[in-house]
Amino acid sequence: MPIHADIVVLPGDGIGTEIVAATLPVLETVARRHGHTFAFHEHDIGGIAIDRHGVPLPAATLQAAQKADAVLLGAVGGPKWSDPNAKVRPEQGLLAIRKGLGLFANLRPVRPHPAALGASPIKSELLEGVDIVVVRELTGGIYFGDKTRSDSDATDLCRYTVAEVERVVRSAAQLARQRRGHLTSVDKANVLETSRLWRDVTNRVMREEFPDVTLEHQLVDSMAMHLLSKPRAYDVIVTENMFGDILTDEASMLAGSLGLLASASLGTGKVGIYEPIHGSAPDIAGKGIANPYATILSAAMLLRHSLGLEAEAAAVEAAVSAALDAKVFTADLAAPGKAVTTTQAAQTVIERLA
Repeated sequence: MPIHADIVVLPGDGIGTEIVAATLPVLETVARRHGHTFAFHEHDIGGIAIDRHGVPLPAATLQAAQKADAVLLGAVGGPKWSDPNAKVRPEQGLLAIRKGLGLFANLRPVRPHPAALGASPIKSELLEGVDIVVVRELTGGIYFGDKTRSDSDATDLCRYTVAEVERVVRSAAQLARQRRGHLTSVDKANVLETSRLWRDVTNRVMREEFPDVTLEHQLVDSMAMHLLSKPRAYDVIVTENMFGDILTDEASMLAGSLGLLASASLGTGKVGIYEPIHGSAPDIAGKGIANPYATILSAAMLLRHSLGLEAEAAAVEAAVSAALDAKVFTADLAAPGKAVTTTQAAQTVIERLA
């Protein structure tokens, strides 16, 4: 059945403007093919919002996102706003909009594509059949804890509540139940009190609500090793905010490039934020060579999770896969002299959709 959807578009900074501009025609193609109407509403976030409005998340941006069906985001940050002592930073906008929308679970699929295995520094035989989803808690932990700094010391408070752990573990366990039935919880329970709480709550939730899902615990340091040495052993991985941030950047090496990894930030409602996991890449911004595939795959997750359009989402994913099969690679994946532009890569996806 055809639907109408209002989608807030947040290009942000650096290559964010380029990869989002390349992705919108993909969504427009989906809408035309299936009789949907998508209305795009562009707003500022991050460094560009600081320059234009003095804050990284203008009230108008948050209000528009709260009214929308979904949010598509590019990237935030860059050298212009990178002073660590600055009181206002682009990343604050990202943290604030996640919290403002009540988004607590960040889904990051890692599924290396056969045609791109050569781009990974990991041996190809370790990558065949890898299919992982990392579920990262988004609104708690050290990123949101109270912070102090003086001339002699600094503190960052890491805090988690039982309710915060319960809800993200339930989301991850439900996902594992729909997949291969295996959940790995990552913590640092041998050292951190928050991790001991995390492990106790996880054990209880899984025992009481998901006895059919196999639960495994891993310490974050050993998980960092196993993620590269035996990635096929994992199905769904759930972890706290900072650990998830680090592990998913590491996991990008399984896929061969950050430019291939999408993400969805979800809460209890339908609205979510969909964005590639890479940053604003200021060193290549404006050159037209950024990889748009992660953003396009994020748009596929938008179709699936916020709009309920499973067939359309699968079609976009298949089109990206077909483009990779044809070795339509941007500079992060291609051999020297073989790279296509951002626009050319996106256009190939559109052609495969058509």
